[in-house]
Amino acid sequence: MPAVRAEDRRGHPVRARRLRLRTVALTVAVVVAAAAGVAAAVGFGGTDRGTAAAGTTPPGTATVTRQTLTDAQRVDGELGYGSTRTATSRLGGTITAVPETGTVVKRGGRLYAVDNDPVLLLYGSLPAYRVLEPGVEGADVTQFERNLRALGHDGFTVDDEYTGSTADAVREWQEDLGLPETGRVEPGRIVYADGAVRVESHQAATGDAAQPGQAVLAYTGTSRLVTVELDVDDQRLAKEGGAVSVALPDGDPVAGNVESVQTVIEAGSTGATGQSAEAETKIEVTVSVTDPATLAGYDQASVEVTFTAAERPDVLTVPVAALLALAEGGYGVEVVDGGRSRIVAVTTGLFAAGRVEVSGPDITEGMTVGVPA
Repeated sequence: MPAVRAEDRRGHPVRARRLRLRTVALTVAVVVAAAAGVAAAVGFGGTDRGTAAAGTTPPGTATVTRQTLTDAQRVDGELGYGSTRTATSRLGGTITAVPETGTVVKRGGRLYAVDNDPVLLLYGSLPAYRVLEPGVEGADVTQFERNLRALGHDGFTVDDEYTGSTADAVREWQEDLGLPETGRVEPGRIVYADGAVRVESHQAATGDAAQPGQAVLAYTGTSRLVTVELDVDDQRLAKEGGAVSVALPDGDPVAGNVESVQTVIEAGSTGATGQSAEAETKIEVTVSVTDPATLAGYDQASVEVTFTAAERPDVLTVPVAALLALAEGGYGVEVVDGGRSRIVAVTTGLFAAGRVEVSGPDITEGMTVGVPA
């Protein structure tokens, strides 16, 4: 059976130029792995699906279409208030007050109490890690003084130095709270968070003994957020600031944006046999909705989030399975025209949803290309 010649768009033979062979039969083994799909082998003078013989057609065909190609994926998520944090006591004594779940605590408010003295919420990203007193300098001093000023106390300069003036303002603050007026701030007396918090659950109850390292309560932020866990292989889907679509339980989609992306390590669990599973790395994505009013009536609920990693409008596409690897490099497709077929080189772009973007001078919309049966 004579082999089909590779031709250019004018129908002129290009075997010598493209395939660089005259009398030697060429066999190309191909495996295309990209997003999804596997291309078949192509050969000239062979007997498999890739044999482009005159007067024959491949076992299956598809059409070159023009469309918007989107690399998107739908993932389960949980509507709530974002990531959960734990408030851990650094004081010894007895827990004498814990707010009810759902309570919102703002700057300067009591998060819980030990020996009837409050542990207070302040705003900041740097955790309290040492005693603040005159002579101490650093970023933690600046963070604390900003909070002290925001709570209405003055007479000091907000900078990185804890001075006698700062200590005087702290004594006033302590007097207002009913605390001993020491002018010093112990790290166990304050808890820093990015903003106001919502009490999610209790890890200790009123009357329990408090000791350093004891978990007291779990809290979240106050904004309605969707939390999604992605496999590491799907990290490309989530980019901070990227647009997403959130499908609510009633099916209505609402627009949203990726607020944060962070890598988390999930500890392995211990099974009934006593064997521990290995820790697993996940990508935790936090999503906000553009219009929070659309969440009215929902507290916590399961939702579906559609991430769009890439989009290519108005491009030519073929099924991924139509791709053939060429011996001289790159890819081609087998164009079927009547009872003849020929190999046409193409440049590939985005792979998505089982299709691939293709371009080249010899590929046009509406062409028929070969695919495996």
